[in-house]
Amino acid sequence: MFSDKKKDKNNYENSSSQNIIAKGTKIVGDLISEGDLRIDGIVEGNIQTPGKVVVGKSGVINGTLSGSDAYFQGKFSGSLNLSGTLTLKSSAHIEGEVVLGKLEVEPGATFNVTCVMKGAVKDLNHGKQRKTEKTA
Repeated sequence: MFSDKKKDKNNYENSSSQNIIAKGTKIVGDLISEGDLRIDGIVEGNIQTPGKVVVGKSGVINGTLSGSDAYFQGKFSGSLNLSGTLTLKSSAHIEGEVVLGKLEVEPGATFNVTCVMKGAVKDLNHGKQRKTEKTA
């Protein structure tokens, strides 16, 4: 009838977390999250997450962002490093340095960056090795 195994209602370790920075909120400093982020406010600093980052139309990030995927409707200025896909909607405005796996840009988006695609880096390095092997 009674079990020794009690379910802890506050056990967040096994659940995926989603964080929201609401419009009207400003964060200055580093932000580290194990889950996904939605930013409709302003973040000035470093953001690090293995999850997806969504930046709404009113969202602004000034600093660095490291994560898997990002979906932008708002603004970004700084250094962006993604292992997956960067998706830019028509209202997005991105400036700075970008390293990513894939890029999806909707007409009208502003993308003023120096950009390196991770797949292209591997291909270039592999090509250089082949040329070196042939000349050796």
